[in-house]
Amino acid sequence: MIARATGLAPPPDAASSSSVARVMVCDDSAVIRGALARMLDSDPEIDVVAKPENGKLAVDTIRSARPDVIVLDIEMPVMDGLTALPLLLRADPGIRIIMASTLTTRGADIALRALRLGASDYIPKPSSIGTIGDESFKRELLEKVKGLSRLRRRNVKPVRAATPIVLRTAPPLQARLLAVGSSTGGPQALFALVQGLGRSIGVPMVITQHMPATFTPILADHITRLGLMPCTEARDGEVLAAGRIYLAPGDKHLLVEANRSGLRARLTSDPPENFCRPSVDPMLRSAAAACEGRVLVAMLTGMGSDGLAGTTRIIEAGGAAIGQDEASSVVWGMPGAIARAGLCHAVLPLPKIAPKLLEMLKGARP
Repeated sequence: MIARATGLAPPPDAASSSSVARVMVCDDSAVIRGALARMLDSDPEIDVVAKPENGKLAVDTIRSARPDVIVLDIEMPVMDGLTALPLLLRADPGIRIIMASTLTTRGADIALRALRLGASDYIPKPSSIGTIGDESFKRELLEKVKGLSRLRRRNVKPVRAATPIVLRTAPPLQARLLAVGSSTGGPQALFALVQGLGRSIGVPMVITQHMPATFTPILADHITRLGLMPCTEARDGEVLAAGRIYLAPGDKHLLVEANRSGLRARLTSDPPENFCRPSVDPMLRSAAAACEGRVLVAMLTGMGSDGLAGTTRIIEAGGAAIGQDEASSVVWGMPGAIARAGLCHAVLPLPKIAPKLLEMLKGARP
């Protein structure tokens, strides 16, 4: 699992135990702080409790402000976000921190390094004030803040599905491929999953994570740095080898094709699906056909229902699927969609997914 600071969080109080997410916004730009605060305060489930202008002030005020979540800028004077991160986690080990990163290679590297050091998630920082009001940015920010605040409080409401969740009996499956879909909260979940899988997986692993093109090569590098299975952005036409991880590049759909040498990757610039490119659905649809159903799906935390149609195709072809449970998901959208549709053979907390996948992959043949 990801290493994280340990210790006792500050005593709970009426504010922190309520359903309202208490948020600190830390950014050196007064304009950005104000814009983010207005965006967050527009949601009745969120209360902005502090707006420090640098990391030192954030550390100085965390105990009095008692936030559940901090939106932390990376580059600031006096004390930057990466320096402040361990100090904030030491002051409140239960705090959830979202790193606000510029859409640059350096910004992506720092944001993903912060995730490995204990940050909970990241959000790509708009390049201009004009784009900070973008609806997709606002939706992503609000979902991450509310989801992480819920995880902080461990206050998970029972699922009220229109149809009861029914688990399927796992079929006899000699899988040829492990296919993973993730979105909101995904990078941390992927780090934990890969660490849990170790080196013993006997098939190729393909991942579609909703992420900008600047970030995906950095994510692949950080997964490789875990020291287990090597991970690269998939290249068009390359053969997929057992024990390696292939990540869909930002702004490209990753498809899987069969040829004489086994399985290979195909990248396309086809239109977005579910408002996403890369999208999980094209990857899973193509994998179902290329592997004749011999695919094991792991659907991790994420907003929306991308992957539902593709998982349906996998199950219809004879494959199997595992979904992350609501209690450990930042947003129970993508895994919740396949669970409610009755497509899952197991719905598990994040730490239990890798052992279950390894169990189901026994006897797998590439």
